[in-house]
Order: sequence, then C-alpha cells, then structure tokens
Amino acid sequence: MSAENKTALIQTAGRQTFLNRTGAGKDQAILFLHGSGPGATGWSNWQYALPALAEHFDCLAPDLIGFGQSDHPNPPSSRIQDWMRLWIDQQLALLDELKLDKVHLVGNSMGGAIALPLLMEAPQRFDKVVLMGPIGAPCRLSPGLDRLWGFYNDPSPRTMAQVITWFAYDASILSGRLEAIAQARFDAAMQPDVRRSFEAMFPAPRQKLLDELVVPDIALSRMQHSILLVHGRDDAIVPLETSLYLVQRLPNVQLHVYGQCSHWTQIERSQSFHRLLLDFFTGQM
Repeated sequence: MSAENKTALIQTAGRQTFLNRTGAGKDQAILFLHGSGPGATGWSNWQYALPALAEHFDCLAPDLIGFGQSDHPNPPSSRIQDWMRLWIDQQLALLDELKLDKVHLVGNSMGGAIALPLLMEAPQRFDKVVLMGPIGAPCRLSPGLDRLWGFYNDPSPRTMAQVITWFAYDASILSGRLEAIAQARFDAAMQPDVRRSFEAMFPAPRQKLLDELVVPDIALSRMQHSILLVHGRDDAIVPLETSLYLVQRLPNVQLHVYGQCSHWTQIERSQSFHRLLLDFFTGQM
C-alpha cells in the first residue's frame, strides 16, 4: 500500500470510468469528485490530495462521465439534469464495483453539486462529507464561471492560461508553471470527445444551469451527515455566498473560510487543506 497513483478502467452502469486510486486496501475510503473546468479530470483536481492522504485512506478520484478518459456519450445530452443522472449513477456503480459499502465524500465545485444529490439518494453509502466551493445553492452566475463554461466560444492556450489564473488568489503560486499547465489543460480540453461533451453540458444561458442545480431546502434540512464546508473568501468562480447559504440549512455542519484564497483551495492551501481533511475524517474536529 503506497501513495503511488494506480489507474484503471472500471465498468460502471454500462459505461467505462477512468479511476485514479492511492492507498488501496486502507480500512476507510474517500471518494473525490472533481470540478467542471475545461480539461478537468480526477487527477488534475486531486493530484496533491491523493498522495497526501493515501497513508490513512483508500483515495478514489474518478473522471466524471464526459470528462477525461471516462466514457463520452454520443450524442450527448444538452440537459444538465441528464448529466447529473449519469454522474450520480456512475458514483454508486463505482462503489458497488469496488465493493465499498460506505465511504467519505469530497466534492469540489460541480463535484459539490453532485455530492448533495448523492446524499439525498443514497445516504447510507456515505459517512463524512466535505464540500469545497460547492455549486448547488442559489447564487449569481459569476463572470468567471460564465467564461469557464463558455471556454469553447474562444478556445486557445492563452485563454486557458487566463482562466487558470482566476482559480488562484495569487497567481505566483504557479511559479513559472502557468504556461505548461495551461498547455496541458488546453490539449486535454481540445480532445474531440471532451469538447463535444463539455459544449453539450454548459450551453447558454448558464444562469439557468446553476438554478437547475439548486438543492431544495427541505432536502438539505434532512441530511444528517457530518459536513464540512471549505471555501476561499475571494473565490472568483463560485462565490462564498453558496457556502454561507448551506451553513444555515444543513443540520450538522461546519464552515472553514480561507482568506486570500480563490477557487483552488486544494492547491493554494494544500498543506492546511490536507490536515483539515485528515482531522475531520479521523474525528479530531
């Protein structure tokens, strides 16, 4: 059992899921759900968290259907609720295939919007939950998210680099790596299957998409899981107001806010974030 990332293609509900995994065989598992940026994958979101937490947990980071190396429906639906159905079914089927009855859950951004319905549909499959900069609460569409979801209106490595800088409060954390990161994400985003899926997921008007992902208050009030909300105070993609909304409605909830931090909490505050998850999942907070 090591922190080395092992990848595999797993059959999930009739579709192939590409899975990143570290710490296989640990007693407790964490399912990590990535966000919705162009070119995003399980590994691009969680490349630091998976090795950092593998000493204590079996860490699972799949590519969502329609992202990365997982299956891409063809033709793809242009209804976000159809994609949500695919993603929810994918996660539950993945747990079944891996014979994991109950896991911790971490959802980043769009991954948070998937995590909340998972808690509604299959509460018994999840223990503690972390939602980072989550979608799923009423909020205004930020210019950053609108541009992110509309990336293919003007796709280029330069545009990708600009978008990536919005994820960080202080772009200097990329310390000379911005061009390489942007090119890699651009190359991933321009794969024909990836582009076809993404353009179908996030058509304009995008405020309508956000509104359709809102979880009803009555459902939030019945979620009894221990939930930790983590948000950058200066998030330029998903505003802090989403977590402020959720902290007032979830029964068993904590909120941790990082100042001088945007949407990349897991990268901008990686060491603190990993300690936060470790303490939360091991019952030390």
